[in-house]
Amino acid sequence: MLTRNGESDSRRQARGRARAIRNAGGIDAALAGGTVPKLIETTLAEALVLGLLKQGVRKYLAIFGHGSTDLGDVLRVYEEEGVTRTYNCRNEVAMAHAATVLRWQYGEVPAVVTSIGPGAMQALAGSLASASNGVGVYHIYGDETTFGEGYNMQQVPKEEQGLFGQMTAVMGRSYVLHTPEAVRDALRRGALTVNHPYRAGPFYLLLPLNTQPMPLTLNLAALPVRPELPALAPADDRAIDTAAELIARARRPAIKAGGGTRGHDAAIRRLAEAAGAAVVLSPGSTGVLPDAHAHNMHVGGSKGSISGNYAAANADLVLVVGSRAVCQADCSGIGYKSAQAVVNINGDLADVGHYNKTLALPGDISAVSDRLAARLAARKANAGKHEWLAACAAKKKEWGDYKRAAFAAAPLADDAWQRTALAQPAAIKIVADFAKQIGAAKYFDAGDVQANGFQIVEDDRTGDTFTETGASYMGFASSALLAGALADRPRYGIAFCGDGSFMMNPQILIDGVEHGVRGMIVIFDNRRMAAITGLQVAQYGRAFRTNDRVAVDYVRFASAVDGVKAVHGGWDADALGKALCDAQAHDGLSVVHVPVYCGPHELGGLGAWGEWNVGNWCDAVQRRWIEQDL
Repeated sequence: MLTRNGESDSRRQARGRARAIRNAGGIDAALAGGTVPKLIETTLAEALVLGLLKQGVRKYLAIFGHGSTDLGDVLRVYEEEGVTRTYNCRNEVAMAHAATVLRWQYGEVPAVVTSIGPGAMQALAGSLASASNGVGVYHIYGDETTFGEGYNMQQVPKEEQGLFGQMTAVMGRSYVLHTPEAVRDALRRGALTVNHPYRAGPFYLLLPLNTQPMPLTLNLAALPVRPELPALAPADDRAIDTAAELIARARRPAIKAGGGTRGHDAAIRRLAEAAGAAVVLSPGSTGVLPDAHAHNMHVGGSKGSISGNYAAANADLVLVVGSRAVCQADCSGIGYKSAQAVVNINGDLADVGHYNKTLALPGDISAVSDRLAARLAARKANAGKHEWLAACAAKKKEWGDYKRAAFAAAPLADDAWQRTALAQPAAIKIVADFAKQIGAAKYFDAGDVQANGFQIVEDDRTGDTFTETGASYMGFASSALLAGALADRPRYGIAFCGDGSFMMNPQILIDGVEHGVRGMIVIFDNRRMAAITGLQVAQYGRAFRTNDRVAVDYVRFASAVDGVKAVHGGWDADALGKALCDAQAHDGLSVVHVPVYCGPHELGGLGAWGEWNVGNWCDAVQRRWIEQDL
């Protein structure tokens, strides 16, 4: 029943609880102070908001529909009382990406809210980025009613129960709140999933339309909190000692630093120096070792680098740390051609045992690496590795010389532009250097921009570059900028986008202005899918249907959105540098359009230095994999 101010009794009571929680500084403080009782009568929708709040979730990215009206009204009340904040967005995929970056970069756990059906399906697709990169985010979707009275609009039209719950359970862990009292169990499972120390990911809460407003008695004191888990490592030193002995005996050890090493910079440096090992990075681990560090051989894998792939191919022992061993990390499983043994450090038991001939050291990367580094230092395991490191250093110099030639290349004559334009490596390097100069975070989209980008960036710490190589999701980079507007302590960001990737999620222009993004989108426009064009030409001698004839004036396009500053990046290095300064001076969201060269010229890209089981290369690569012992 509605009260005189238009709110129902349940909303009036929810408002009182929200106000008490705000005044007390949190649920636990309100309980301790007696301003909120332990047992309350509430609805499932409010119980969920309270349960997530107890885990520190206070930010929601939402596109409401008929499948989320009751939850949306609870969030309205809690926002009006200053407890939570909801950010309305325009595309479910884009807001899933923004939520991923809010957790990945800033450490804040948000929740994504959609309606039933197509909206939920889009958010589910977008959650592939968080699942692939091990980033914990809550996803809350509307779902079909539980009475089975007939098809609900936008549910999967099939005579079967709980189909959305089945789909979300395939992507990650999922819970259908068919029974309101199950909210405690759902939140307990969710807390462990989104905060898992080694394999975090999205957790999906399915809210049937009719259970959201259902009443229940809720024990606030019994709601699960965010788990605080200690770092784990092997219980004794036997495995550590054996690993140290293997590494000490090796003549050419290499460390593969996977994406899991992000944030473990100091431990990886100690381990590399104590082992006398060359370090091969993954696309997602740039900065784990400073770029100029003598042991840093840069990226290895199917794209890789001259030095990174040399170190991987010639190492006689590989110390794999925090890596899923995907093709971008190990050339489709054949990157370590000379390795006779593997030492693997990983918290996930499946990943720690990925290779044959493996000595597994399961546990926290820093905890295990520091113990191993101490054993290696005591044994002087780095002695005798000078010849190996010198050979790697020579390849690193070769890689550096190759890159510098590409960076210094004059604009090249381009067929699509009918004039000269900067080659993409040169253009990306200019923008990456500018980002370092102003202390900006860099976000890379999928495709040729991403592939060149992780070969180019020269980071000295993790957290300066976020490249979505887990799922290679087009549209990720521009969407990522929204996280800066939501974060408690935002950082200026630059999104590196291809023209195709930008058009996947251009609504960031509107969402960015609406929510106050301060950042920049740089569109590297080569009028084609350059990464796939390159593959087609390399494999079959000609390109097919990877470009179009439609020119887009991105400056006019972006300028049509009030509040966005858009500038042309010019046709040479000087013009691009001036455009970047002009765009960065804008107090809001800016766009820089950079036409870039695409074609067969050797300086037009940075090349691929590994082997990849795609297209007509599959037979040869997979034959090598069959013959390899690892």
